[in-house]
Amino acid sequence: MRNQKQIQFNPKYPSIEDLREKARRRIPKFAFEYLDGGCNEEVCLRKNTSDIREVELLPRYLDSYPGADLTTELFGKVYDAPFGVAPIGLQGLMWPNSPEILAKAAFAHNIPFILSTVTTSSMERISEITEGNAWFQLYHPTEESVRNDLIKRAEAAGCPVLVLLCDTPVFGFRPKEIKNGLSMPPKMSLSNILQILGKPEWALQTLRHGQPNFEVLKPYMPKVLNLKQLGNFMDQTFSKRMDMDKIASIRDIWKGKLVLKGVVTEVDAEKAISLGLDGIIVSNHGGRQLDAGESTIKPLKRIVDKYGDQITIMMDSGIRSGPDIARVLASGAHFTFMGRPFMYGAAALGNAGGDHTISLLKTQLRQVMEQIGCTGVHQMPEHLVTF
Repeated sequence: MRNQKQIQFNPKYPSIEDLREKARRRIPKFAFEYLDGGCNEEVCLRKNTSDIREVELLPRYLDSYPGADLTTELFGKVYDAPFGVAPIGLQGLMWPNSPEILAKAAFAHNIPFILSTVTTSSMERISEITEGNAWFQLYHPTEESVRNDLIKRAEAAGCPVLVLLCDTPVFGFRPKEIKNGLSMPPKMSLSNILQILGKPEWALQTLRHGQPNFEVLKPYMPKVLNLKQLGNFMDQTFSKRMDMDKIASIRDIWKGKLVLKGVVTEVDAEKAISLGLDGIIVSNHGGRQLDAGESTIKPLKRIVDKYGDQITIMMDSGIRSGPDIARVLASGAHFTFMGRPFMYGAAALGNAGGDHTISLLKTQLRQVMEQIGCTGVHQMPEHLVTF
């Protein structure tokens, strides 16, 4: 039997908010706002978390209780906890080498790590770190040859789950990124340079690990690109809008588990089931795409009620703590993913950040389960307060 990772975390940072504040002080303002911000007025960004926290749990104090078991089976593999690391683009911009930091921690704790197409480590390197256990999120390329090659690389890397993204038909309108020069094409302003000079540890680590690049996409990019050319390359490389035909074509090629991320309606959930997908992730891209949309917890409940017995349903966006994980599981999700909390950890604590954040979330979730008398993750819906 595999030994579970011992749970320890730095008591100076006993909450994700503590890590967020430490990260804010430690990295340049443009990098923090890229990590922390949403689109337009950031209404959906705030609703994602506040609506989750309206979910209430029912404790059972007088039942006999053998203890809490966080292990969760997902797609035939037993994980040590019911949460994983969501895919995030440009991770190395926020903290140098952070994809490797988080992949190592996820592997050590036996939870899933999802690598984004547009992050700053290659899938081959992440596969090496995780011994072929990392998932891969595919931004759909315009050219079929690029799509097929990315899928072949994911298969060669041992990737057990391919995640397709459907919630980015256009780039989100994000005022903070536009102001900071991080829209497409990006630009480096004098203000950004001054911010870098004010964060010497971030700057030194960036020098050590090198300027962040789209490592997954490197084989398909021209050798030398200025910032404007990079923007044109991204526009030309990705077709952005996903549709049934594209998904069906990938389903024919990919023999592993296939998951659709960005589902927020029953209609799209039904289509995913009809295409033979193995799972969906209810997600609104962390509030970074549609400010006028619903928070994720609301469609989750409807989709679970209608299709929970037909497909594996997971959720991300807005989850910030162990109690939040418990609330989402009680609402019917089979599994959860988080992006920002892990990046706050890496930006705040560097190499120790991934291990700290996972340990903290495990500890918080276990405390909630023990408090309400829940023995296993699959029993969380029995503790949902309903009206």
